[in-house]
Amino acid sequence: MNAIYLGVDVSKEYLDVASSDGAYFRVTNDAIGHSELVSRCQAAPPELVLMEATGGLERAVAVQLSAAGVRLRIINARLVRAFAKATGLLAKTDKLDAQTLVRFAQTIKPEPREILPEQLQGLQALIVRRRQLLEMLMMEQNRLRLAHVGVRKELQGSIRFIEKRLKGVDDDIDGQLRECGVWREKIELLESVPGVGRVISMSLLASLPELGSLNRRQISALTGVAPYNHDSGRYRGQRRIRGGRAIPRSALYMAALVGMRHNTRLKALYQRLKAAGKPSKVALVACMRKLLVILNTMMKNRERWDEQRLASA
Repeated sequence: MNAIYLGVDVSKEYLDVASSDGAYFRVTNDAIGHSELVSRCQAAPPELVLMEATGGLERAVAVQLSAAGVRLRIINARLVRAFAKATGLLAKTDKLDAQTLVRFAQTIKPEPREILPEQLQGLQALIVRRRQLLEMLMMEQNRLRLAHVGVRKELQGSIRFIEKRLKGVDDDIDGQLRECGVWREKIELLESVPGVGRVISMSLLASLPELGSLNRRQISALTGVAPYNHDSGRYRGQRRIRGGRAIPRSALYMAALVGMRHNTRLKALYQRLKAAGKPSKVALVACMRKLLVILNTMMKNRERWDEQRLASA
């Protein structure tokens, strides 16, 4: 029998579902609609259910499908749109999007991925909220520097409020870490590396749960610090990084900046690349990738940072 693939186009109100056998139906994007979709998948288990990442609208139904044992993959919407254009499909409707997801699944056959546990999703949400509050705080502080005296008091009140909310989020994060000994153990392991502090370790743990389960090439590509070739014929273009997850990449950037001063391995690598004539940005990205590979190996082996052992290796 041919494998059945389902494509689910997610919107705020509806889930448009297309099947590789030609079927199509729509359910509401709420508890009732989720239960109906799960029941249909359990009655006739598909090879894969594919849906796009839509900024969180897909999270609830994905959790329900994963809990029911349905093979599921959430894919970057940019990849699906590029696939649609490559196949000549320029029109865009909810039904067409669901059918495009089916064709993508049939052609590419992406591997299913497990949905993160609720606790880890909660930690991710707190990390994202902390980042948002920091951005808001920076904007208000920048406004305060140039503000007229008539609005300075209001801006100062806004800054105090954001700082209070930021402390509350930090307390919530610490509370979740205390409740889960596994997270605490992983964070302590990451923090043993010079240049990696509490905020960076939390960001990596929440936004890169694959850390320690992939090889060095896979984890580098996933984070967006792997250089890609740009060659054609005799032309040899400049290697560039592209794609990947922005949050862990930003955390690695800050860790590498600190590590170049306090981490002997990263400092030596940076100095060697600069001496070889590499631009500062290239050398910094190389340090980011080196740090990521070290962290990935430490998480895989459950080993803390050991400068002497690494130096003799």
